[in-house]
Amino acid sequence: MGISYSTAKWLAPTSFLIDFAAQQYGMLSTPNMLDIHNKNISFFSPQPFFIAGFFFPQQLFQLAWLYRLYKLDPKKPGERTELDQMVDFVPYYSVGNLCIATWMIFWNTERLDISNIFVIMNSLSQLYYVIAKLPPMNTNSTSSILTNIVSKTFAGIGVLDLLHNGSVAFANGQPASTMVKVLTGAGFGLASAASDWIFGGCLVYDLVALAVGQSVYQPAGSNWAKILGAFAVGSAAIVGAKNLARPPYNGANSGYSKTATDELQDRV
Repeated sequence: MGISYSTAKWLAPTSFLIDFAAQQYGMLSTPNMLDIHNKNISFFSPQPFFIAGFFFPQQLFQLAWLYRLYKLDPKKPGERTELDQMVDFVPYYSVGNLCIATWMIFWNTERLDISNIFVIMNSLSQLYYVIAKLPPMNTNSTSSILTNIVSKTFAGIGVLDLLHNGSVAFANGQPASTMVKVLTGAGFGLASAASDWIFGGCLVYDLVALAVGQSVYQPAGSNWAKILGAFAVGSAAIVGAKNLARPPYNGANSGYSKTATDELQDRV
C-alpha cells in the first residue's frame, strides 16, 4: 500500500476532514447517533460518552501527527527516515477515517448490518497495521511516538467498535450467554498479555466502557457488568505486569538490541 510523499500529505488530512464532517452530521442530524445507540442495546453496548471521551483527545493526537506529516521534508535525510514510517501508515489511517465516515451514514439510518461491514473493514485494517507493519516505538522520535499513539488508539477503540456494532446488528436485545462471557475474558486476557501500554490501555478502557454501559443496560438480575469490571481489572493487571517486567519501548541510544521475536512482540 505504498504511496508517494505528495499523495500522503493531501490524502491523510482530507480523510480526517471527511470523517470530522461525518461526525458532525452524526451528532446534529435527527435522529442522531446517540438516538440510534439508545434504541439498539445489546450485551456489548458501552456507555456512549466513553466513546466521545476517547475520540476528543485522540483527535488532538491526530492533528499533531498530521502537522508533523506535513512539516517533515523528505529531501532532508534525517527527516526522510521519520517520514517514511508516517507515510507507511497513511493508507491505513485514511481507509480508517473513510470507513468511519461511511459507517456513520448507515448507523444513523439504522442499517446496522451494513454499518457493521465498515466497522469490520476499519478495525481489521488498523489491527493488521499495528500487528504486522508498525515498527517498535522509538521514544527519541516524536514521529514514532505519534504514529504509535494514533495507530494503536485507532486499533484499540476498533476492538470496542467490532463488539458493539456486531452485537447490536445481529444480537439486538439479547443478554450475554455463557459462551460470550468465556470468549470475552479469554480474548481480552490474551490480547492484554501481548500488548504494550498504549494498546493495552485501550483494551482496559474498552472494558470499563462496556462495564459502565452494561450496569445500566443489562437485564435485571444479571451480573454481566460486574464480570466486565473484573475483566477490566484483570486486563489492567496483565498489561501492567507484562510491561513492567519487559519494557516495550526503546530510544535510539538505549543500547537495546532487538531480536526478530522481540520486534514482533513489541508491535502490538
